[in-house]
Amino acid sequence: MELKIPDLCLVVLIGASGSGKSTFARRHFRPTQVLSSDYFRGLVADDENDQSASAAAFDALHFVAGKRLDAGRTTVVDATNVQRSDRAHLVELAREHNVLPVAIVLDLPEEVCLARNAARPDRDFGAHVVRRHRTALRKSLKHLGKEGFKRVHVLRSQSEVDEAVIAPERLLNDLRHETGPFDVIGDVHGCRAELEDLLVQLGYALVRDEAGRPVDAVPPAGRRAAFVGDLVDRGPDTPGVLRLVMGMVEAGHAFAVCGNHEQKLVRALRGRAVQVKHGLAESLAQLAAEPEEFRERVVRFCDGLIAHYVLDGGDLVIAHAGLPERYHGRASARVRSFALYGDTTGETDEYGLPVRYPWATEYRGKATVLYGHTPTPEAEWVNNTMCLDTGVVFGGKLTALRYPEREVVAVDAHEVWYEPVRPLVVPEAEREPDVLALADVTGRRFVETAHRGRIGIRPEQAASALEVMSRFAIDPHHLLYLPPTMAPTATSQRPDVLEHPEDAFAEYRDAGVREVVCEEKHMGSRAVVLVRRDGGGVIHTRTGRAFFDPPTGDELLARVRAEVTRAGLWDELDTDWLLFDAELLPWNAKASGLIKEQYASVGAAATGALGVAVDVLARTAARGIDVGELLSRTRGRLANATGYRDAYRRYVRPTDGLAGVTLAPFQLLAARGRTFHDRDHLWHLDVLGRLGGETFTPTRRLVVDTADAEQVTAGIRWWEDLTAAGGEGMVVKPLANLVRGDRGLVQPGVKVRGREYLRIIYGPDYTEPENLERLRKRALGAKRALAIREYALGLEALERVARDEPLWRVHECVFAVLALESEPVDPRL
Repeated sequence: MELKIPDLCLVVLIGASGSGKSTFARRHFRPTQVLSSDYFRGLVADDENDQSASAAAFDALHFVAGKRLDAGRTTVVDATNVQRSDRAHLVELAREHNVLPVAIVLDLPEEVCLARNAARPDRDFGAHVVRRHRTALRKSLKHLGKEGFKRVHVLRSQSEVDEAVIAPERLLNDLRHETGPFDVIGDVHGCRAELEDLLVQLGYALVRDEAGRPVDAVPPAGRRAAFVGDLVDRGPDTPGVLRLVMGMVEAGHAFAVCGNHEQKLVRALRGRAVQVKHGLAESLAQLAAEPEEFRERVVRFCDGLIAHYVLDGGDLVIAHAGLPERYHGRASARVRSFALYGDTTGETDEYGLPVRYPWATEYRGKATVLYGHTPTPEAEWVNNTMCLDTGVVFGGKLTALRYPEREVVAVDAHEVWYEPVRPLVVPEAEREPDVLALADVTGRRFVETAHRGRIGIRPEQAASALEVMSRFAIDPHHLLYLPPTMAPTATSQRPDVLEHPEDAFAEYRDAGVREVVCEEKHMGSRAVVLVRRDGGGVIHTRTGRAFFDPPTGDELLARVRAEVTRAGLWDELDTDWLLFDAELLPWNAKASGLIKEQYASVGAAATGALGVAVDVLARTAARGIDVGELLSRTRGRLANATGYRDAYRRYVRPTDGLAGVTLAPFQLLAARGRTFHDRDHLWHLDVLGRLGGETFTPTRRLVVDTADAEQVTAGIRWWEDLTAAGGEGMVVKPLANLVRGDRGLVQPGVKVRGREYLRIIYGPDYTEPENLERLRKRALGAKRALAIREYALGLEALERVARDEPLWRVHECVFAVLALESEPVDPRL
């Protein structure tokens, strides 16, 4: 016998003492799944047969069962459970955790139970106990369904028990094996023409019957549609919408969840007493003109719709009114009610409509939740959820979201088909565009970006950024962008280096990037330059601090402005301001204190002490004492310390005010109304390379075809020449600039630093074989993920600036980059 059970449920074994429940449980379920009343008596009383401990034992059993169900784990309760009151506690426990209760009854003959108990010395109770159990069981059998058990399996003989096989089944809402991609479509409400427009815009091919009515829509290869419910009511053609969507679902081209309007329509078509309002009258009138068999098909379809689906391995949830994380993949009347209607506060608004509880504002789940039900003027992300009901029937739009691309696609309503009770566009509270609010940046935050979707900021990261921003950062009106951190190339397996260009070229080649540009990496301080044609601007660090006090900073900006004017960039780019990324040279212009306190002190101490040690050991060896190994090792350490000192000295040169200070620009970020990440890097270097004079240092570059062995060799040789001459190394970037791969954004650049430069980072002795071997285990994953997130936030900030969005919208992205900088990532990377 095949006993079908949901793959997440509470299984209640029911049977008299001696019916074989424990043996059955051991045979069909894992030991961790089974909670035995005997075992819990032993836990609380040290005696599994101490009936006086039953109350405490069942308290403990119910507690553990609740924890398992809360974690989404099937749980089996092994007890007699012949009394309705005992089962009621378990049914309520299942309901509390939104899982289905299943009863498996072992109704074996009395003589079998008595014989088994007689063979066990710990079962010294009389036959009357078994008879009492069986009497209670027989009275209960026909009522188990009414008690709340969704499935009841009764085994009446030992042969049936022996032949039984447990067959777990997916819940109807479990479509985790369906991975998409999907086109999730909001509330249609009988607007067939707009649905056709949207499907065509999404790339679907409409299929029509002999009468020209759409009966299916064939999706682009690999895609399927998913409807969030409320296909019916209010609009001009509910039958046409149903005919099309039913055809798509039956053909496997779409999924659909149930909306509250479908549920009410089914009740009305079956003759139940319902209030004919909110557009139901229109649907009933339109369906009355259809054949009876069509109406029957509609009833079967709408009645069979599931309240919510979990798709894409659990990463996507679709429900008509949305669904909190605790309900994902669960099955109960409570879950279905929330999915259909949402939750209300018990209040009504000025239009007499229920005030809905804003569950999405508190949502913190991993899965993306897409829903409808409550019309909004625009589809917007709220904590990884999006409402796709944009009021098409009220004259708004019909909206879809491409998943996983997170691209919103919408078509306008042809007209206002139904006047809403509540106006579709609710005026927002006015806010001054340049006013920043603490609530914008504190606590757990999520920033939606065009290029990487939602990026989360933890409360402790926000607090760290707030400390820096409030104490040290420049005026937010000038702080339009913070550059991302840059990840190093993959760790080299060559015996003498930690980083090598061949790994960078291979990484981009594997990502499908054919052409890369190698840019000389200047050893200075990262600088973002905002220069305005009519005066003003700022030069700030990658953490938002001003590089210089106003007189010096203003003078450097004046020089930059003069060069931009001389190069004709104001008119060429049709702008009155420019924002570009650069390196400010030399390193000591900003880091002189760091160099003296951290690097010079270490170098002086190391070379001084090791030099003396070498002299002493050399004299000791001259006297015939064997210190050769120690002398050799000490000389090696002295050479390393000397190399360390020479390494940082290469990047120090005399400066006096601005004398000796230059900027090495490498990327033009934005201008009035425009961003430039769609231009390749050669364009950026050429445009910025026209800025010259004593203020600017050019950035050398080399283009490499990653699939051409000769060019790869030339790129490696170029890096070797740079580093041999004392250069830091190079940055390898996709030539095209912004590039997307199969897994999203490709790293915007990776740094390949020279062997000697890395002494500054990892210490004088890092090149010793044992140290190099240890450093090869450095973990780069967190750094790479951080670089991509900060890159996406930077792009989002620039695009918001170009769209002239309010300052608080731009500042949200800039602040998020600074917050992510508190991520615990090895700073040497």
